[in-house]
Amino acid sequence: MGRSRKSKPLLKQVEITDVAAEGKAMCRIEDRVVFVQKVVPGDIVDVQVSKKRKNYYEGFPVHFHKYSDLRVDPICEHFGTCGGCKWQALPYDHQLKYKQREVVNNLTRIGKVELPECSSILGSAKTDYYRNKMEYTFSNNRWLSVEEMNSDDVFDNRNALGFHIPGMFDKIVDINKCHLQADPSNSIRLAIKAYALEHGLTFFDLKKQEGFLRTLIIRTSSNGEIMVILTLFHEDKDAREALLTYVKDKFPEITSLMYVINSKGNDTITDQKIELFNGRDHIYEEMEGLQFKIGPKSFYQTNSDQAYELYKVTREFAGIKNNEIVYDLYTGTGTIANFVARTAKKVIGVEYVPEAIEDAKVNSKINKIDNTSFFAGDMKDVLNHDFLMKEGKPDVIIVDPPRAGMHADVVQTILNAAPDRIVYVSCNSATQARDINMLDLRYRVTKVQPVDMFPHTHHVENVVLLERK
Repeated sequence: MGRSRKSKPLLKQVEITDVAAEGKAMCRIEDRVVFVQKVVPGDIVDVQVSKKRKNYYEGFPVHFHKYSDLRVDPICEHFGTCGGCKWQALPYDHQLKYKQREVVNNLTRIGKVELPECSSILGSAKTDYYRNKMEYTFSNNRWLSVEEMNSDDVFDNRNALGFHIPGMFDKIVDINKCHLQADPSNSIRLAIKAYALEHGLTFFDLKKQEGFLRTLIIRTSSNGEIMVILTLFHEDKDAREALLTYVKDKFPEITSLMYVINSKGNDTITDQKIELFNGRDHIYEEMEGLQFKIGPKSFYQTNSDQAYELYKVTREFAGIKNNEIVYDLYTGTGTIANFVARTAKKVIGVEYVPEAIEDAKVNSKINKIDNTSFFAGDMKDVLNHDFLMKEGKPDVIIVDPPRAGMHADVVQTILNAAPDRIVYVSCNSATQARDINMLDLRYRVTKVQPVDMFPHTHHVENVVLLERK
């Protein structure tokens, strides 16, 4: 027992001095950095170390001696438990300051390239109810609060519908009210849970891989349309139809009510057949007069309002003239490609996922855009010499890769294509900086614009313009 205490010490009355990565804060104890959860700069706390490494500790607060003057009261009753919205205790203007600093630090330290002055981050007008997509998990193993675990009560009903506890795949915190998605999102979730409890429907057991109800996805659009996707672990026609009929009748405003039977070991449904129960199999999002069709597997930025700001920055940075050819790599469902098409001679979209490319083509068709072409495949294979000769050399390349950034082969492909300008949109400024370092051979960074898509989290989008040297 003594060895355990020695290996994981209790640090007393330490002052939190700064914000660190992944929503954590930090302080220094002698020559070590200590990363601490659920605190803000200015807090004075006792920290229980949970992870000890040679140069740093990780820990969590067990007692507050003084609360920071920076602190604000979190609006969510689940703050600190569900793992989302970790920065709710920080004023929003401070959140933006730390996000901008992270972008600049990553581009400077990892990119190691000459940078212009970074433009002030574009904050979100909405700091709650800003998401258009939420995913919830059913579980028969609800996470118990500290008070519940320390009580003598016996909890026979552990059913929950909510979010995963960070670092614990089989534990779900039951959500009463989430402040991320506007109504009727909360009402739909609570009604489904209440119906399931009343009718004895089994909630999923993540360890044993058994149970009936598995996940719930709710998507909304700025047009007021709603998509609900219920995932079941196995088929039970009578139970399924009764539940879905209840949801349809109670919430007639639902545009698209769908379900999927997923008996795999993981929750992903992109490889599953999704069935329509009522309504249509898609909803529409609107942006600057353009309509975008969103199916159950479609990717669309989860903050619709800020997506518009992000894409306006992208279009401005691209500076497209009507005689120029634009390549939109990682085009997804063609949102950016269609958004910039009206100012270009031609836009070529390339995406690895074939289903997304089909959606991109549909989005061009419904908006009567006839100067786009979309291709499915690996970037480095599609963008070969013959392709460039056939479709035309790009004047501008726009890239919006996943968090992992671009593969080195894709960077080389871009260098070979030699556009005049590259607009790099990223949700991870660290991998963006790494890729910019590789592009520095022939391009210089001329503009940097962070955009906050996710208030109360540490995540930040960033747009960079690179021009040929």
